[in-house]
Amino acid sequence: MRELRILAPNGMLGYGFPVKWFKRALFMNPHAIAVDSGSTDSGPHKLAMGVMTCSKEAYTKDISLLLDAVSEKKIPLFISSAGGAGTNAQVDIFLDIIEKISRQRNYHFKIAAIYSEIDKNLIKEKLKNGQIAPCGPVPPLSDEEIDLATTVVAQMGVEPFLKVLKENDVDIIVSGRTYDPVAIAAIPIKEGFDPGLAWHMGKIMECGALCAEPAGKVMLGVIHEDHFILEPGSLEERCTISSVAAHTLYEKSHPYFLPGPGGVLDLSDARFEQLDDRRVKVSGSKFVASDKYAVKLEGAKKVGFRSIFIGGVRDPILIGHIDEVLTRVAKDVKDYFKGIPLDQYQMIYHVYGKNGVMAELEPVKNATPLELCIILEVAASTQELATAICSRARTELLHCPYEGRIGTAGNIAFPFTPLEISLGEVCAFNVYHLMEIDDPVNLFPIRYLEV
Repeated sequence: MRELRILAPNGMLGYGFPVKWFKRALFMNPHAIAVDSGSTDSGPHKLAMGVMTCSKEAYTKDISLLLDAVSEKKIPLFISSAGGAGTNAQVDIFLDIIEKISRQRNYHFKIAAIYSEIDKNLIKEKLKNGQIAPCGPVPPLSDEEIDLATTVVAQMGVEPFLKVLKENDVDIIVSGRTYDPVAIAAIPIKEGFDPGLAWHMGKIMECGALCAEPAGKVMLGVIHEDHFILEPGSLEERCTISSVAAHTLYEKSHPYFLPGPGGVLDLSDARFEQLDDRRVKVSGSKFVASDKYAVKLEGAKKVGFRSIFIGGVRDPILIGHIDEVLTRVAKDVKDYFKGIPLDQYQMIYHVYGKNGVMAELEPVKNATPLELCIILEVAASTQELATAICSRARTELLHCPYEGRIGTAGNIAFPFTPLEISLGEVCAFNVYHLMEIDDPVNLFPIRYLEV
């Protein structure tokens, strides 16, 4: 039977991976190495500010190991969503890293760079023509919000990768913002394997060996005509029916359907079989093409500045009155800054130990914790205002009276100085929409180079 083997070193480039198990997987002779580098999980800051998810040093370490494998095995490497946000500048940073490593080690590679930033005039034209819709529960898009976004990228589908693979002999593809499974699904789709299986394998493997028990980094996927097989690179990990099926549900709004560029992955008939102690066979996945091709747009804007303080509370009496104390502090701050419009700042308490993670959704309502970690987050129109409000709230909380109070020196302990910590600009996603397009290739410019 025809088969194709894809190696994913980890679920996020820059997070590192175990070299021992990566090299073991290389001995299994993969036809390609594919790794994703992007996510919106950490919020809008990367996109709005142009910063990367990991340090340049971390990316250099991971990429150097991958380039060694490409040179040794003579197999292609696909890196998607360069830098985290996948901006044009982040693609170029990755190219620069590859060039420097190649120069140092005397490597020669042919590279395709695929860019994903979208011209704002095109977005406005599509909006005017009714070809843009919200992606999930977000407000409708406007020309004003398009202009406020520092950068707008689109999640490319597999088509730009296929164009490169069909028309050019390249060693490496580095792409801007990309639908996460693309780097893994590209070669199987290009070679004529079932697109449902290719997309499903890509959906699982883009997270590396997160679907293994225990969760790991290195994963090998082997696709056949009517199924694919998953095997972790580490001998200390195993894939099971439950672990792979569970990860199939990961980051999905529906248990069976996963929409993406160009269509929907239908997993309603997917089957999971245990082949041996470490491998799982998956079959029955289907891909249903959409009538209209749409890509997801991502854009973010700067909305202000943030300052925080962090404090610890151990007094059981204060812990019992913490809600009323924080309400009083917020009122005192509001009264003190009554000359400043309320739309110029916002105060948000995070009370860890009580409901800091779940907030109002916390199911345990009456438990009494031994201690609390209180973080006040202040967002304001300027850094100076954010810090001033944060400082005022901190001092009010430090000496706020409450029923039954015994100590007089202070209510809360602060582990850091400066007591108010300036975090810089606050950002928000303001473009998170689907845009209908006619050509999923020409929207994403391709540049070829040799290093």
